[in-house]
Amino acid sequence: MRSGGCFVCKLPEEEYLYDDGEHIAFLSHYPTMPGYALVSPRKHLEHIVRDLDAEAYLRLQAVVYKVAKAIEAVVPSERTYVLSLGSQQGNRHIHWHIAPLPPGTPPQEQQYHALMGENGIIAWTPEQAAELRARIRARLQAG
Repeated sequence: MRSGGCFVCKLPEEEYLYDDGEHIAFLSHYPTMPGYALVSPRKHLEHIVRDLDAEAYLRLQAVVYKVAKAIEAVVPSERTYVLSLGSQQGNRHIHWHIAPLPPGTPPQEQQYHALMGENGIIAWTPEQAAELRARIRARLQAG
């Protein structure tokens, strides 16, 4: 992710879960939980406070909420984590993580542990990702 350009800007449109012209959402390429997704402005912005005014920030948060609700309707979750990560050294494009914690996850495997790729990512096929993407898209379209 630290070389080869911005991963958000290079994302093919067929991978989008959501696109309103200003924001996009997509499934993580390195999911640690089923339904793990990211929401980002379409425009390449790097600083939450410096690059977004209050209205733009609130519009983005409304999309984060909408996508999180759709994911929760499709993927069983005990709790949904929503957070912004990234750095100037890698993953510079502003993005929010939406990570639905599977029910029954032991306490020692929750929170940051559940988010860390070092603890394992889901090995799924492109077909499985496409099927989940279609289910979430359908939920988003249904409202």
